[in-house]
Amino acid sequence: MWNRFMGHWYPRCPVTVSAPTDTLNASAANVVLARMRETATVRAGTYPFDAHDLATGWHAHDLHQVEYAFEGTAEVTTTHGRYLLPPQQAIWIPAGLVHQTTLRRVRSVSVFFDPEMLPGTGDRARVLAAAPVVREMILHATRWPIGRGVTDPEADRYFEVLAALVRDWLDHEVPLCLPVSDDHLVTAAMTYTSDHLATVTEREMCASLGTSPRTLRRRFAAGVGMTWRHYVASSRVLRAMARLAESDEPVTGVALAVGFESVASFSRAFKEVAGETPSTYRIRTRRKEGGRGLPGLGSGLGPR
Repeated sequence: MWNRFMGHWYPRCPVTVSAPTDTLNASAANVVLARMRETATVRAGTYPFDAHDLATGWHAHDLHQVEYAFEGTAEVTTTHGRYLLPPQQAIWIPAGLVHQTTLRRVRSVSVFFDPEMLPGTGDRARVLAAAPVVREMILHATRWPIGRGVTDPEADRYFEVLAALVRDWLDHEVPLCLPVSDDHLVTAAMTYTSDHLATVTEREMCASLGTSPRTLRRRFAAGVGMTWRHYVASSRVLRAMARLAESDEPVTGVALAVGFESVASFSRAFKEVAGETPSTYRIRTRRKEGGRGLPGLGSGLGPR
């Protein structure tokens, strides 16, 4: 089975909150440049998307992108980090940024802006706090797809206002990101951690990788600017966020499944990263009313 995403076809496949991607594969020869417009006079527009499971290859857009997830979870990987996009959050992907996207039961809308509408916004991805007014404006903006052949003054005025709000929104970044590294030992440690997240210990991991704890700590801190233990805790919270958004599993079960020893320690770590408790997060992200009526997507997700 195949899905069409941003003008290209990709295979539908099982996905999870994944292990670190080999960023060395993001070479120019492997990157697809997705040109979203039919005509340059269209300065901005939207692209709704509904997917079951999809993992794209490395690609970049010629326009700035804000993707808002109404349902499901997405993960965006760049050469500098892995970003989790839970339901009712958005991610900023600047024009030209090479990335790959993993979608899991996602129902989303992307807004694309000509770079001239949002200059000086940097060259890195950012997960953004869910501002209700921007969410509603994105939903309203679906009447103007990025692939339309002509524009009009009403659309131009609308997207100018939305661009101004997005510029302000960029100051409210949410730290839902894990680092990546070009150090092969650090990358191997990240992969081992992801594969054994619930039970991983430093001693067993170092034995498996054929290195010493001292060497790993030194290279991990030098390579990504955080300790391995901090990386483990952040990985567990992000894995938990995906599980809470996608299933009815009890909070206690989620906490234990990702490696926390108690609900109390899980709640503390979760609130530090997400800014809210696991229960509050689940209630907010499981609401589905915000995605009704998206053009071309019907009233619900496809088969699960």
